[in-house]
Amino acid sequence: MKILLVGGGGREHALAWKMAGSTLCDRMWAAPGNPGIARHAECVDIPADDTDALVRFAGDNGVDLVVVGPEDPLAGGLSDAVRAAGILCFGPTARGARIEADKAYAKELMRGAAVPTAEARIFTELSAAKQYVLSRDHGVAVKAAGLAKGKGVFVCDEPYQAVRPLEQIMGERVFGEAGRTVLVEERLTGPEATVLALCDGKNIYIAPPLQDHKPIGDGDTGANTGGMGAYSPVPMLDEAMLGRIEREILVPIVDAMRRDFGRYEGVLYAGLMLTPGGPKVIEFNCRFGDPECQPLMMRLDSDLVEAMVAVCEHKLGDIEMRWDPRPSVCVVMASGGYPGPYEKGLAITGLAEAEALDDVAVFQAGTADCDGTLVTAGGRVLGVTARGETIADAQCRAYEAVGHIHFEGAHWRTDIADRAIAAL
Repeated sequence: MKILLVGGGGREHALAWKMAGSTLCDRMWAAPGNPGIARHAECVDIPADDTDALVRFAGDNGVDLVVVGPEDPLAGGLSDAVRAAGILCFGPTARGARIEADKAYAKELMRGAAVPTAEARIFTELSAAKQYVLSRDHGVAVKAAGLAKGKGVFVCDEPYQAVRPLEQIMGERVFGEAGRTVLVEERLTGPEATVLALCDGKNIYIAPPLQDHKPIGDGDTGANTGGMGAYSPVPMLDEAMLGRIEREILVPIVDAMRRDFGRYEGVLYAGLMLTPGGPKVIEFNCRFGDPECQPLMMRLDSDLVEAMVAVCEHKLGDIEMRWDPRPSVCVVMASGGYPGPYEKGLAITGLAEAEALDDVAVFQAGTADCDGTLVTAGGRVLGVTARGETIADAQCRAYEAVGHIHFEGAHWRTDIADRAIAAL
């Protein structure tokens, strides 16, 4: 098959790395890709949101399968356009992507399907939102309803602390049009977990669970980011709990989407809080998580392209997916200043030494090639990922690899997977 991968981050590097090993993959392009992806695919200079150019390229080059990594192109209708051109596309339609692109819509969908989630109020006026939070007695979570690259969530211990985030989101529009509508939710407590499911419109396949680390600092302190690391599996999510999540969350929401617009095809990402009252949905996403995709791909033993084609052809029930029983851990190395302003163009060294370690892969997220030198080009620069016989072993390998890599201002969390190790 000829494959076009859309995107250029760490998630897409992990997907390219895995798809390149498929017996079904004859040739692969990536648009726009990055220097890491270029090891596995031919990068083409087409932005991920240029739907017309991507569809034209796919048609002109006889592409058989388009794989869409990021959420923005999906929300913009890329999958619809690719399918209209008669080409297989892994990723939901724009109506399906709305479950991530419009948190207000997702909340109403969950309410209608009786999916357990935080109680919430939806606001389009700043004054009404501020008045509401100041009337509350307990902590709240403030969320921009639109796409904010994982940064549009503010968790507030006290209601008054929500006023400033509301002003930033709705008044100053720090997230642009994503902040036109805001959700104010009750603050849930408990450990977080991510469950990713492949959906072909009639079948659901649940991948091994993961746990992401959103806050910038150790101990889940500081501002939210796109994700500072992840690990798999999650000790507190046993088979019984996964069965409950499937019955109470995944099946009802997929059924609700089918009633609303038809088949949901692609990845359904459920971000969950394991509360004392049971699992509740924090958010749904319409694609592989980043950085969750990186440790997940490290554990996948079967053919990723085969699974993607099965989703597109509504034959997910006909294939078997196999997973390495060894845990995996991903540590994100970020630019100095991230998630705020940061400098780009800083030289990165030590990748070869890190990648020479056993069971280690370094996935490039925010990098660029500057006259043959690998340099920083984003906030989250690298996802240093390792497997190990135990989760503690995987963690040790990942941090050993991190120690080989250098760029000015680099920072990372030092406690990725500590919670899992403590739970064992």
